[in-house]
Amino acid sequence: MQFDEPLLPGTLIERYKRFMADVRLDRGETVTAHCANTGAMLGLTEPGSRVWLSRAANPKRKLAYTWELIQPTGAADGPDCFAGVNSMRPNAIAEEAIRAGAVAELTGYVGVRREVRYGENSRIDLHLEAPDKPVCYVEVKNAHLCRTRGLAEFPDSVTARGAKHLRELTHMVAAGHRAVMLYVVQRTDCGRFAVSADIDPAYGAALSLARQNGVEALCYACTISPTAITLDRALPLVGV
Repeated sequence: MQFDEPLLPGTLIERYKRFMADVRLDRGETVTAHCANTGAMLGLTEPGSRVWLSRAANPKRKLAYTWELIQPTGAADGPDCFAGVNSMRPNAIAEEAIRAGAVAELTGYVGVRREVRYGENSRIDLHLEAPDKPVCYVEVKNAHLCRTRGLAEFPDSVTARGAKHLRELTHMVAAGHRAVMLYVVQRTDCGRFAVSADIDPAYGAALSLARQNGVEALCYACTISPTAITLDRALPLVGV
């Protein structure tokens, strides 16, 4: 996924009110950027961190900038580590990779649709179809939490919505379809993935039950730079 325009580098001053962040751009001005992330963003909000912003194409948008990337302090890869904080990006990243055949477990589908209604007032992130396969429902989650060196985790806060999605996927399997939980790791310093059940025990239990009932769990990491984010490698799931 290429960014439409080169991202603007700066220094994080503060994230506040969950969806806002003040950033001092390298070109000298201080701006308030939209933070498209509902999670706790543990370890990713340290003032003074290097960050990158995109600028909205719509000149009438209230906040002209969106916070996209950060170089986390204390990361395993040091200053070479990038993390994507925009949780609206993984769906597009995953769709692009699936269409390109880069997700080995999800090849062979000829139809890929986004935000298809299903279940009880839900929308599936990716709906895959092929003449010779069951319909495949893919729920995508953004993972950028890293508390142990090299280990990516999800979630970084309690997510009742995430547990609901797992129940919906389980219902799709029971109806004869295929269902996949795909974790997209927007960090470049992680080589494994685990569910942070200590942060949200209900989510951990829901994933375990879903997998027992046929829901698949996949995890892929990305290469990240200020010009593009690309899904590029599978990560092993630890204790899942």
